[in-house]
Amino acid sequence: MDLTLATREIDGATIVAVGGEIDVYTAPKLRDRITELVASGVYDIVVDMERVEFLDSTGLGVLVGGLKKVRAHDGSLQLICNQERLLKIFRITGLAKVFTIHESADQLAAG
Repeated sequence: MDLTLATREIDGATIVAVGGEIDVYTAPKLRDRITELVASGVYDIVVDMERVEFLDSTGLGVLVGGLKKVRAHDGSLQLICNQERLLKIFRITGLAKVFTIHESADQLAAG
């Protein structure tokens, strides 16, 4: 399974919509996109995971690494995730307390 990435702007936030599987093989692609955004001066990033089918520890590591990168610039990395199996991973690892997780882009906009 491949990883698809689409970047768009909504209300000043940069949204990276991710589709497919975030695993040891595809996670570097997401890491590179986050690194490129931060290097270009984007420090408020939202990762939309509504179309993510699988997430492993490598993917979690990329998200945590991205969070550290934006926080170094007083930015934020938030998630859009409404799939219970993925939310369970964030709860079990304690990362649900680290990331701001929205159910949908609409909820994010209402923020």
